[in-house]
Amino acid sequence: MTDVRMQQVLEQMRALQAQAAGGVQAPAQGPQQAGQGDFSSVLRSAIDTVNETRQASSQKTDAFLRGEDVSLTEVMIASQKSRVAFEATKQVRNRLLEAYQEISRMQV
Repeated sequence: MTDVRMQQVLEQMRALQAQAAGGVQAPAQGPQQAGQGDFSSVLRSAIDTVNETRQASSQKTDAFLRGEDVSLTEVMIASQKSRVAFEATKQVRNRLLEAYQEISRMQV
């Protein structure tokens, strides 16, 4: 997931949380303002990027185990990138669930 996309997703999450808490909406430089599409397409793209990172890590690990010309450093860096991307995605998911639960608890 690129840093720009992650930042956009996090800004939209903050805006959703602010709305759920009844506060003022945080200024968002979201994907719609940047002309990149709606939230769901940005989220899908981010998930696809995380999956590609995981696959690249797996390929480097497999190549290393087969004895190909891949250094252990490359394998470890790819593995850590994959882990960090997954953890960031998991945190976004958790924030989305929290926002949904907060909205569902609101009385109309």
